[in-house]
This record gives sequence, structure tokens and C-alpha cells, in this order.
Amino acid sequence: MLEGVPGSGDPDRRWLAGVMHGAFFLLLGSSLVRFLTRDPGGSRTAWVVGLFVVFWLLYVLGQFLAPAPPPGVRPRVRHLVWLGAVSAVWVVLLVLAPSATWCAMPVLFAGLHTLPARIAVPLVGVLTALVVASQIRVSQGSINPNMVVAPPAIAAVATAVLVHLQRQAARQRLLIDDLVRTRRDLAATERRAGVLAERQRLSAEIHDTLAQGLSSQRMLLQAAERVWRTDPEAARGHVRDAVAITSHSLAEARRFVHDLAPADLAERSLPEALGALAERESGPGLRVDFRLDGTPARLPERTEAALLRIAQGALANVREHAAATRAALTLTCLDDQISLDVADNGRGFDVTAPRPAPTGERQPPRGHGLPAMRIRARQSGGTFTVESTPGEGTVVSVALPLAPGAPGTEKELAS
Repeated sequence: MLEGVPGSGDPDRRWLAGVMHGAFFLLLGSSLVRFLTRDPGGSRTAWVVGLFVVFWLLYVLGQFLAPAPPPGVRPRVRHLVWLGAVSAVWVVLLVLAPSATWCAMPVLFAGLHTLPARIAVPLVGVLTALVVASQIRVSQGSINPNMVVAPPAIAAVATAVLVHLQRQAARQRLLIDDLVRTRRDLAATERRAGVLAERQRLSAEIHDTLAQGLSSQRMLLQAAERVWRTDPEAARGHVRDAVAITSHSLAEARRFVHDLAPADLAERSLPEALGALAERESGPGLRVDFRLDGTPARLPERTEAALLRIAQGALANVREHAAATRAALTLTCLDDQISLDVADNGRGFDVTAPRPAPTGERQPPRGHGLPAMRIRARQSGGTFTVESTPGEGTVVSVALPLAPGAPGTEKELAS
């Protein structure tokens, strides 16, 4: 009665079902023995024994043909029909053989277990009233008060306990459902956050590699077009530089697709890569110098990649926006941190002024470089600052801690 399917997987439910089945068979056997010893050879004996057998068969078959539903699930019609048939047979058996009184207990628990409380409680009341009436009918002499009081008291206690356990189990199921739903929502939120972080990373990588390479190629090709007729040798030099940048950008794109370190760090140390970057960015109208202060320690690959990407982004801003003639790239190595400064003598800007919005629908928004550099510094646990004054140039600085797990804060001096 109390297990959903014979041999179900819940050990507690199997144990409880075993106790209930054992109690039923014990009560049924003792009731039959009591009937046979108190009323032997009567005209109704064969019918009563047949009813005992039918009652036993209904009970056993119900465990396989009409099992009780799991907790919290509404019972099926088959189980309700079985419960009604068992109750009807017990009532008839009670009329013919009052000794079957206590077989009502398994029926009572089955009803409480599967039916809603608004139906199970009245059912228990009816069964209890029948038990009391049967006890009074067979009593001899004065009525024992326990015959009237004990069955309702036992039924009331059993009903209260089972209804309380049912409601507590229902609350636990609601809490578990809420927990599962919360975990599912949290997983979805983490997935969305991961997607946003990956999009942010991809945008920064594209800005610092492919976009910068394309911008340099455009400037060189435009310069070559302007002097194509007047100075063919200079034009060919610009084209050669554009081809070199194209090759470098292609290598970056391939390593980016395979999620590898920057191409400049494949066979170079960080200072050598920064020096090569300064040499590559130097050209007509702009000279970039690289300086190393201190002895660089061995850095994690991610830290070196972040510093190189920040240097690339800063020099791209110098080339495109600063109108500078000189820029300095300085790597400073200390005991507890490593810092990178990119300074130029360009036009500068007001770091407190809001970033201008795009003026045309076809013009993409500008100003992605500084946020990308700031994000890279924060992800590496470092600080990022921008100092600039109109007409006096700009200094971009990033400092990354060398101690493992050192906390990083972002010092935002520019929006």
C-alpha cells in the first residue's frame, strides 16, 4: 500500500511497506483464528472464510495491479477503485465476523497515505465509527469504556501524525523544487555571464590585433597612393610595410583562432616583443622608443600577453588619435610588480570629459581601446591609469602584481 512499485528504490519506503504488510497479515491471521475458535461450525463459517480469502487476495493483488502513487502525486483511478473494494469487503466482513475489527488499521493507513486530507480524515472517522459499533455489538454485559474511547484516540493520533508528516513532506518538496529552480537559474546566469565575458574577450582580441593591423595597412596604402606618381620608391616601401603588417596580422589571426599566445611572444621574451612592437610602430611621422628598467622575472604567459596587448592598444591610440611625433614604451620590473608606461607628445585630451557618442548611424562607436586595456588590467589583478592634459600628451600606465593571488584594484582616471 505504501510503496509506489514493488521493489521501488527508496529503502525507507520499502522498510515501512514491509512493516505494514507484516502487520496486515498478522492481524488478518489472528482475526481468522479468533473467528474459527469463537464460532466453529456455524452456517456462515464458509462464507466468512471465503471473505477472509477474498480480502487477502484483494490486498495482495493491489500491491501489483494498483500500487500507491509516490508522495505528492495524485492517486490513479485504479488505486482508488482498489481502495474502495478493500474497504467494502472489510465492512461486510466486519458485519459477519466482528473479529476482523483490527484489520481496519492497514486500510486506514492506506487511505491516509494516498487520499487528500479532506477525504482521508472523514474516511478514518467512518472506519473508526464502524470499529466502535462492532466492539459494542459483541460486548457482553456492561460496556467497557476503552471500547468506545480507545479506537477514536488511536485513530486521532495516527491521523494527526500522518497528516503532519504529509504536510511536512509537501513543504520539503516545495523547498527542493525551489532549490532546483534556483540552481537552474543560477546556472543560466553563469552561462550568460560566461558568454558576455567571452564576447568581451573576443572584442578586445580583435581590436588589439586585426583591427589595428587593418588600420595600419589602410594608413600605409593611403600614403603609398599619395606618393605613387611623385615618389615610386617611397610608395613601394609603404606597400612592403603594409605586406609585412598583413603577414603579422595573419599570424595573429591564426593563433587567435587556436587560442594561443600572441605571435610576438611565440619565440621572444616580453622585453624583446615590446622592442619589436616599438620598431614596427615607428615610421614616417612617429618614432617609438622602448626602454627596460630592471631585470624582468619569469612571468605567466597570461600576464605577458596582457601587457603586450595593452601596449599594442595604447600605441594604436597614439597612431590614430594623438597626432604625436614621439612615443615612449617603458617596462619597469620591481620586486613585487611589473609596470608598463606608454607616453606620447600628442594633442592629449580631457580625461574628465564624457566620451562623445557616434554622430552617424553608419559610423561605429569609437573609444573601445581604453575600456579593453582597463579590462585586461583588472582581469590580471592590476591597476590601470590614464593621465592626459590637452596639448601636453598622454601617459597610459598599467601595473600588475608579481605575487600570486595579489588583489588588484582598478584606478579609473578616465572613462
